[in-house]
Amino acid sequence: MTSTPLASPAPPDSSPGLGPAARMLLVLAAGAVVLAAVHAAAGVLAPLFLAVVIVIICHPVRFPLEARGWPRWAATTVVIAVAYLILAALLAMLVWAGFRFAALVQSYIPQLAESVSEIEGQLVATGIDTQITETVTSWLQPANVLSVAGTVSGTVVTIGTAFFFVLAYAVFMAVDAARYSTASKHFGTTRADAIGRATRFSTGVRRYYVVNATFGAIVAAVDGVALWLLNVPGAAIWAILAFVTNFVPNIGFVLGLVPPMVMGFVVGGWQLALAVVAVYCVVNVVLQVFVQPKFVADAVSLSLTLSFVSVVFWTFVIGPLGAILAIPLTLLVRALILEGDPRNDWLRWLSGDDVTDDGAPVSRPATSEPTIDEPVAEEQVEPDEVVGDLTR
Repeated sequence: MTSTPLASPAPPDSSPGLGPAARMLLVLAAGAVVLAAVHAAAGVLAPLFLAVVIVIICHPVRFPLEARGWPRWAATTVVIAVAYLILAALLAMLVWAGFRFAALVQSYIPQLAESVSEIEGQLVATGIDTQITETVTSWLQPANVLSVAGTVSGTVVTIGTAFFFVLAYAVFMAVDAARYSTASKHFGTTRADAIGRATRFSTGVRRYYVVNATFGAIVAAVDGVALWLLNVPGAAIWAILAFVTNFVPNIGFVLGLVPPMVMGFVVGGWQLALAVVAVYCVVNVVLQVFVQPKFVADAVSLSLTLSFVSVVFWTFVIGPLGAILAIPLTLLVRALILEGDPRNDWLRWLSGDDVTDDGAPVSRPATSEPTIDEPVAEEQVEPDEVVGDLTR
């Protein structure tokens, strides 16, 4: 009787695997391709992103209406109407301020040219190097200021054109949002993690814009009154600019300061320009630099460095709207890429997010946002649970 030899074990797989560095390079390469595609399609995607943000902000309007027995289609119509009102108000402010700015610059061109000549003579008289003098005065030349005014007006027209696409997007998204809010009822046990990430994202977006709109209104009111008392032309324009630039993290203060400072220099010399700078430093720096970041950090859990870099990055990727949508887009990337993998807890913590040892987000105090655990009248729809609202 012959014994059957035992089969020798299979040799281990000697094919080399990808190391951490190679995997990182592949991820960066894939990310570069995706961002290049987003940049190429910015004209379509930027209005789409704006519509998403607007619908997320307006979506909670439906909950008290449905709780009072409104049919779902009627509540959705109200959400669309509120979104349109927000867009119309923003567009009206931007168009009015942009074209008033261009007209104001043109009407003060002679005074601007005279002021530039005077300051150039004063710099030369003090013995400052000619090259330095030319550098200081070149950006105040009337041709350059007119070019900036034309660029601002052109940007306003571009944003206004994009809003027409946003109007169409908002209708479809508002209708779909009513359906997606019932996701937890159908997939609460199998897709709880994805639903939770979507909930945290939309809640963070809403909190961020509530905080920014509140501080922006305060800053705009104080700046507008101060500029009016200083007799700076176009105080209402600069107040609107201060409100809009407040949505641009970190660098919005500088963007909102330069135009009224230049106008103050034109009509009142360096003394009035210095007074404008002093007012903006006292009001805007205290509120936007020292107070607001604390509220924003509590709302979205992003580090200050990442907030600053995201403005520059998303402006480059999708254009001017990227500055306003920088924080929501960064939150979206974190929700899609980092929060779905427990191995990325370290990266989430570096981004400013608070996570526990097991990778779960740290629970925050309850907010005053409306709950949706009340009955809805139409079609015997069951109550929606808070965790299942994708746009909360």
